[in-house]
Amino acid sequence: MIKLQIVGNLGRDGVVREVNGKNVINFSVAHTERYKDGTGNLKERTTWVDCSYWTDRTGVAPYLKKGTLVYAEGSPSAEAYTGKDGNPGVALRMRVSNVHLLGSSPRSEEGHASEAAVGSTEYAASNGVDAGDDLPF
Repeated sequence: MIKLQIVGNLGRDGVVREVNGKNVINFSVAHTERYKDGTGNLKERTTWVDCSYWTDRTGVAPYLKKGTLVYAEGSPSAEAYTGKDGNPGVALRMRVSNVHLLGSSPRSEEGHASEAAVGSTEYAASNGVDAGDDLPF
């Protein structure tokens, strides 16, 4: 088994779909690595991972907002494609087995939830979320 782990920011909001009677949450995660090249210049490289989280516990989907810091792990795959400009490329995909929210979105609608409070039962209860055993994170 090959396992991929990524910590990064969501590139788009999570979208719940039903496929053949099963629920899937699709989202993308971007990880930006900063490094110095051979001449000492600071460079950035961003890796995008298209994620599919097949789960019946779709309650996490409303929290998967663009910009939110997440940790995701699962089985990776790569797919070759030809871009609109005719250049070849590779898409990195992951079938997610586990996802954790690490922080709130910088453009949060309510704006008052701290990163530590997002997963707490107090935050969930104050925002109308059932904080029982079915809490998605």
